[in-house]
Amino acid sequence: MNELIQTIQGIPKDKKVFVFDLDGTLVESKANIDDEMGALLAGLLEKGKVAIIGGASFEQMSSQLPDSISKNENLLLLPLDGGSFYLYKENEWQKIYSQNLTDEEKKKIFNSFEMAFRDIGYIQPANLYGEIIEDRVGQITFSALGQHAPLEEKKKWAIEKNGERLKLFSELKNYLPDMEVKLAGLTSIDVTKKGINKKFGIEQIIKNLGVTSEDIVFFGDALGPDGNDYPALESGVLCYKVESVEDTKNAIRYLLS
Repeated sequence: MNELIQTIQGIPKDKKVFVFDLDGTLVESKANIDDEMGALLAGLLEKGKVAIIGGASFEQMSSQLPDSISKNENLLLLPLDGGSFYLYKENEWQKIYSQNLTDEEKKKIFNSFEMAFRDIGYIQPANLYGEIIEDRVGQITFSALGQHAPLEEKKKWAIEKNGERLKLFSELKNYLPDMEVKLAGLTSIDVTKKGINKKFGIEQIIKNLGVTSEDIVFFGDALGPDGNDYPALESGVLCYKVESVEDTKNAIRYLLS
């Protein structure tokens, strides 16, 4: 049964696993987790397991961790929206699994982007910051301004041009009915194998930790029906919607109080 927690006081403090979306929840888009958030997460890691699940690659996600939590055996990382799973054991990050795309699937995705660009008359921005379509092995990610765009530029584009992203998203879903196509962050669209989303990631947490859905609470900023956190709600775990990184900090402060 889907259940969305309505107030911060409604967040249960007795859960065994605390699962967080990354961008928009723990950090601004592709930023590092700041020292204050790191300290709060370190406190939470003393209470139970903490899992971070987002669309970033493992390399990107692990680079965003502060030293205070980067080598903690209670921390789980699920990059690519749960498409891969890492635990810190024996002084190193160990990969539990990775749902990689085949070369044929990647070719189909890249071709679908080209056809969708053509269909909607998409015009690339004049200033780009890195490649706009990135192969993350288990995920193909479109970033309208490039993979390394400054946050302020992405915020501006999201306000002025998000309609174009929605058109592209719609076209891609038509071309890729057998894949998972998701809006992500401020300017991105992620494509993975069908069924690879935060619901899948939470199911893998349950499987690998030997817990139940009742042991988990999820925090995310995009829990609406079109948001990439919505599959977490569909998984049956309790979910709390945050509006900002500061909201997340307040929620963790409450859990630690």
